[in-house]
Amino acid sequence: MCLATVYGRKQEEESILIKNASRIDVDGRKICIRDIMGAEVIVEGAITMVDLANSVVKINCTEE
Repeated sequence: MCLATVYGRKQEEESILIKNASRIDVDGRKICIRDIMGAEVIVEGAITMVDLANSVVKINCTEE
């Protein structure tokens, strides 16, 4: 199983959005991230990097 840590970036600040992400769904600018326990985080933005070898996903989040 390939699980990832998802980082969100707003301006110059980056933080962890969710650990152990097992699924990411993208619908336009809406990104729904689900972890192995079923918890969901929904953000608006764009995926900028996916590193499967190191289990990292980076998202530039839209300012709200």
